[in-house]
Amino acid sequence: MATFKEQVSLDVFYLDLLYAFAAMCVVLVVLGLCLVDGGLVRAKSMVDTWVLKIAAAMVGGLTTIFVGYAIWQWSFNTAFGVPGPLGQALKDWWLFGNNMTEFAGNLDPKKVVEADVNQVFVVFFMTFSMATMALIHSAVVERIKALPLLVTAAIVGTVLSPLAGYLAWGPVSPLTNRGVHDFDGVFPLYIFAGTVSLVFAWRVGPRRGVGAGGQPSAVERPPANLAMTGAGILLIMFALPFIALGSGWVFPGGGYFGISMTTSGMGIVMINVLTAFLAGGLSGTVIAYRERQPAWVFLGPISGAILCGALFDVAKPWVILIVALFGPFVTLLGQRVMVALGIDDPKVVPLALFNGVIGAIATGFIQWGTKTGGFVGLEGKYGFQHATITPWWQLVGVVTIMAIAGIPALLIALFFEKTSGFKVTDAEQDAGLDHAYWDHEPLHGRGVDVPTPAGSTATT
Repeated sequence: MATFKEQVSLDVFYLDLLYAFAAMCVVLVVLGLCLVDGGLVRAKSMVDTWVLKIAAAMVGGLTTIFVGYAIWQWSFNTAFGVPGPLGQALKDWWLFGNNMTEFAGNLDPKKVVEADVNQVFVVFFMTFSMATMALIHSAVVERIKALPLLVTAAIVGTVLSPLAGYLAWGPVSPLTNRGVHDFDGVFPLYIFAGTVSLVFAWRVGPRRGVGAGGQPSAVERPPANLAMTGAGILLIMFALPFIALGSGWVFPGGGYFGISMTTSGMGIVMINVLTAFLAGGLSGTVIAYRERQPAWVFLGPISGAILCGALFDVAKPWVILIVALFGPFVTLLGQRVMVALGIDDPKVVPLALFNGVIGAIATGFIQWGTKTGGFVGLEGKYGFQHATITPWWQLVGVVTIMAIAGIPALLIALFFEKTSGFKVTDAEQDAGLDHAYWDHEPLHGRGVDVPTPAGSTATT
């Protein structure tokens, strides 16, 4: 029987279910990314694409449990005046800490408020690291070696992803407390992963037989299974609204607030997310027919959602409708820039980084003056909604997260380039990574040259 009944009340269990379901929906995003990439890569690298993406996600998620959540709790300890805030957070919330190993009902609510909810939120952070690594892998499919990606996953999960969350995703985070506003993980997920992806895609170079920006050359045109890609996008679209709902605070009888402690509501958040999908999907459809590229029907909804990710909790639906219409055009701009730079990444950087950065800064203008930051019950520099959203602090947040992501990514790439190698060899790409690493042969006609019987007119 529980010692502290308030830690296991029905209100607590309702919150547990909300955050647990939101966290598991992040895992669905990982599955969705597997399907998206599975439909776009050449069949001779299909198995390796799935294996390496899942492996990187697992390593990223696993390493987060060691100290990742403790880094985020550092900001709360600071705001609530806990002595030695970082050290105490590490003591309480690392893998072997008391708050991570004791049943919630046995923890004093005067010391650990809503202990069960906090423990479930640990899982949210783990799955966010999983999604971050799955997204990064999408930018370098068929080219990066396993070891550097898995080492990156360990570093991202242990330190970098939690540090990005500590700085810019939370009501009393250092940047949030000055006016930086986020909601749906634009800073720690999209901008962070997009920046690492930009560095990695630059360092590994284009795929063999594929030109700048992912455009297939005349030498080898990768077969695309757009049905698989479309299924992946729909799975992501199912998951994102629930992830958005989990990016907020619920005070039973007191209302719903965004992760930055902005006044919000679950109903408006749901309307906003679906509106962004549909508006982005409309623009994506227009681009698809103009460019004769059906993949834009799939990119459109996600583009709209990422561009509006920091607005879902504070903007009105008609504002989301207008902003989301520009999402696919921002992605198209990103693709054109990647082609101009000779970088083979038509997905992650144009989609996540371009929409994330532009959307974050646009939020500063659209919601300029909106109250944010602080925590209920606190006063002074951490007082409830003491800060205001401004465009210049949004820009500061963007630059900070890009630096935290980009500098370590470049150092990791340069280290492996000088040691065991960062990218697979040209011969391995030509043979297919399934053959090079897994002794797995693709079917005839699915992206690998196989002998054609004499007299046959069949081609690959």
